[in-house]
Amino acid sequence: MIIQVPLPVPLPIPLRAAPGIGLAVFLAVLASSPATTARAQDASPWQHSGHSAVRLLAGSRSGSVLLGGLAMQLEPGWKTYWRSPGDSGVPPRFDFSKSDNVEAVTVLWPAPTKFDDGAGGHSLGYHNQIVLPLRIVAKNSDKPVTLRADINYAVCEKICIPVDANAELAFASVASTEDSALFAALDTVPKPASIGDPNPLTIRDVKREGQATVLVDVVAPDTREVSLFVEGPTPDWGLPIPHLLEHSPPGIKRFAFELDGLPPGAKPDGAALKLTLVGGDRSYEFNINLE
Repeated sequence: MIIQVPLPVPLPIPLRAAPGIGLAVFLAVLASSPATTARAQDASPWQHSGHSAVRLLAGSRSGSVLLGGLAMQLEPGWKTYWRSPGDSGVPPRFDFSKSDNVEAVTVLWPAPTKFDDGAGGHSLGYHNQIVLPLRIVAKNSDKPVTLRADINYAVCEKICIPVDANAELAFASVASTEDSALFAALDTVPKPASIGDPNPLTIRDVKREGQATVLVDVVAPDTREVSLFVEGPTPDWGLPIPHLLEHSPPGIKRFAFELDGLPPGAKPDGAALKLTLVGGDRSYEFNINLE
């Protein structure tokens, strides 16, 4: 039996540490663009290493809750990871503890792409370019806010390279030139949903088959390629990526995954699972308790 639970507000990251053309040519063209000068106060300088670059973006400031972003550029053929990397990979880590007048930061994650990890499995993440929206809560809405980020992530092609970067940006603009990019990034973040919602793309049912298997029934347009991802209640749950079954009931795409990769001593009964459903330009996030 599946008991649905209310969708929680995403937990903020505490301010202490928490879990073609080449890039150089691209950045040189970007730096010479007339728009770069206009955007200087709303974006930090690109911090780049071999195959990637990152910078912070500031949205318009109004009140104590601010919208920002972490933008990343990747060289063609290179990728980086989602908060749950799949069968292999390293999720990004952020530390905002050196910021001024910042109470907490919540990282919002756009829907990931599934790709071969080169070892017979699949990883989840991003390629080309991505903006992770940041929801920033100021300690005092009347005082200046400066966001400082220590960023640790990995970029991979055939091999993976760890990257450490630091970025700093003051939030000062009443009307930021980065607002459109930040709102576009927000549109790529999976929307909260409930089992059985009457969306064209939705999860109709979740059930257990025996003790070790979970079946997820998805409704989607026939022509749409659909992916499903599952996360446990804590990052040390290593649940496998659900796979689409060859034979599904009429009108249903049935996914299955095994209850493997649990931390020592953990039990699946009653576990809070997060299911992310991605199809085309739509994506939804479902929170359930597994019984």
